[in-house]
Amino acid sequence: MELDGETLREIVVSVIAVGLFIAAALYIGTAYGGSNLDPTGGLALVASIALFVVLMAIVGVFLSR
Repeated sequence: MELDGETLREIVVSVIAVGLFIAAALYIGTAYGGSNLDPTGGLALVASIALFVVLMAIVGVFLSR
């Protein structure tokens, strides 16, 4: 199976975006608590999820053009 350039670009951009989200979630987990996440950390985690959704929507719009 051979991938064309556009499909490969979509895969790379998506993997980078997911990697950034995972890195943000790990950072928030370590910075705002170990076994218990304090309210500020919870808010930061919700914000990172919201930013991830917005980022993926923007990426989707630009890749579809």
